[in-house]
Amino acid sequence: MITKSAIDEFLERLASAQPTPGGGSAAAIMGAMGAALVSMVCNVSIGKKGYEAAEAGLQAVRARSEALRLRLGAMVEEDVAAFDGLMAAYKLPKATEEQTNQRAKSVQASLRRATEVPLDCARVCAKVIELAHRAGELGYRGVISDAGVGALAAYAAARSAALNVYINAPALKDREFVHASLAELEKLLARCAVESEAAYTIVRNKLES
Repeated sequence: MITKSAIDEFLERLASAQPTPGGGSAAAIMGAMGAALVSMVCNVSIGKKGYEAAEAGLQAVRARSEALRLRLGAMVEEDVAAFDGLMAAYKLPKATEEQTNQRAKSVQASLRRATEVPLDCARVCAKVIELAHRAGELGYRGVISDAGVGALAAYAAARSAALNVYINAPALKDREFVHASLAELEKLLARCAVESEAAYTIVRNKLES
């Protein structure tokens, strides 16, 4: 049974006037839900009569989806820590030239971290989408709709994480890092768009056949 307390507590924190948790943490949660749905499709399908030939593949997908679920779960607090670190850096004193220089270095380091965390989230979500596609191919027909939901959740998470990269990138002075990160992100999102649509299509076609 789903307990109200844990979900409501997170949603209340998300809805509060406090800036954390925010969109980055929500993206990680969405991605983790996508991975969890992939695992569920595998768990229900493994051992089902008529799906014996798919069992090895499903077990492999489940092992990876569980690892990704745990990784995304950890990113919720990583995102909070990154944002809080950035806010702390902005509050550093700048009364002297030395303090100003130190503050600038701290802000840049914190901005970089606040960019790296969502970029990593997008990377992991891309992997979840691929697994959801595979689960849709192999899984028990009675639950493959959940593979489709998992793919869409992970795609929404990847795009949401991307927004948290875009908001920080303009303030970063390391333009080489920025250009490399944005180039990678664009490729990731393009791949996620194609893969999530493919996962959705294969699930819908199976359900309509």
